[in-house]
Amino acid sequence: MDTEETKSPLDRDYVYIKDRPSDKMYQQERKELQPYSSTVSISTTEQWEKELMEDSKNRLALSALSSNDPKAILTQRSSTIANTQNFNVKVELEGAPITNQRASGRCWLFAATNVFRVAIMKRYKLKEFELSQAYLFYWDKLEKANYFLEQIVNIVDKDLEGRLIQRLLEGPVGDGGQWDMVANLVEKYGLVPHALYPDSFNASSSGAMSSLLTSKLREYALELRQLASRSAKAKESLGAAKEKMMREIHLILTLLLGPPPNPDKDITWEYYDKDEKFQSLTTTPLKFAGELSSESSIKANSGTNVHELFSLANDPRNKYGQLLSVSRLGNVVGMRPVRYVNVEMMTMKAACIAMLRSNIPVFFGCDVGKFSDGNSGVMDTDLVDYELGFNTRLGLSKAQRLMTHESAMTHAMVLTAVHVVDGKSVRWRVQNSWGETAGSKGWFVMSDRWMDEFVYQAVVDPRFVGKDVQDVLKQKPKMLPLWDPMGALA
Repeated sequence: MDTEETKSPLDRDYVYIKDRPSDKMYQQERKELQPYSSTVSISTTEQWEKELMEDSKNRLALSALSSNDPKAILTQRSSTIANTQNFNVKVELEGAPITNQRASGRCWLFAATNVFRVAIMKRYKLKEFELSQAYLFYWDKLEKANYFLEQIVNIVDKDLEGRLIQRLLEGPVGDGGQWDMVANLVEKYGLVPHALYPDSFNASSSGAMSSLLTSKLREYALELRQLASRSAKAKESLGAAKEKMMREIHLILTLLLGPPPNPDKDITWEYYDKDEKFQSLTTTPLKFAGELSSESSIKANSGTNVHELFSLANDPRNKYGQLLSVSRLGNVVGMRPVRYVNVEMMTMKAACIAMLRSNIPVFFGCDVGKFSDGNSGVMDTDLVDYELGFNTRLGLSKAQRLMTHESAMTHAMVLTAVHVVDGKSVRWRVQNSWGETAGSKGWFVMSDRWMDEFVYQAVVDPRFVGKDVQDVLKQKPKMLPLWDPMGALA
């Protein structure tokens, strides 16, 4: 018999198993299968294939669909023709230029600043203007890191393998966000013109930075838990440990994005107005943002104070006329939580149309990947005919898509126009943040049916909803778990 010394290195690497308990396990599993359970049958699939290929239509489909993007093959020309960039209700000033978030997940910051800039353009009489999305991005990353570590400290005794902590660890400092989160940032840090804090490489291509921050935060989470497990006294030192961690996060952010303007210190913005006259303004980021609530700005913005806007949502799983929130979702500790007033789509649409009639653009959140084409800029439920290609249709309702995590808010954009026929909306004009090469020079068009199915949020002025909707904000919210689809960050 070979000993360990006489065996070759290759033999020593093998593990010899006499019994195979796994076979017994599989046999037991098969016994436990329900009477209607079955495995995939090779002979059955062979018969299916034979019947499939007997139909000439399927042979044609095979040639086309196996060699191309199925959505491109099945796109309906009638949909692209019907969804034109013509609208009978349109805001007077849409805002320019078309912005580009590039290789980052900052759509929510772009959509929000594209709404804010219209009020600023009116206030300062500008032809074109862009706010710094990178400025808000910097502070959001720092705040999210702090928010994450605070959550870890708060639930330090919970099971590491539990769903809540695993969800927090999944994306501690992602690029995405929500309206209430940008409202927090503007309230705490203000706004600055793009020219004073333009994108760095890592703002416009955020993958490497986000990966580094995520790795460090996961490491910090385990360190905090280990420190807390030592003793009750050790828990008292968590605050000091967290501060050291935050200093390291600050270092990483500052070196990758560049030092941002101080919210309380003067900045000088030089610009030309629409009459090509040179102008100069010295202010602070907080004062610059605060100007949006000034009497002159509100007047220029048709009576709307952008700091008072709030989110309507359409989540058919939950009761309408109810305030919804998401547990442990936010960015700035101690400030505004993410909240939605859940309403029917007809209420949301009516508010959006009223906003547009008053020349106020509308921030909205949607599932942009469904039945949409980035090249043509068309978003329409009739755009792709899956039944034509595969003899099957996608039959889930909006509520069912949310229940099964088939759909969620993945992108934020801005509405600037709507076409209304006989009092009903037909299609909507959408300002995207994917640059001028996407859609029609950066503009998209959304059919009304697509809005019904894939729009989940619209941010509106309280003036354009009834008192019953306004009063929902006074309710105690129904708290959805962090992993709920309504907790997705656009």
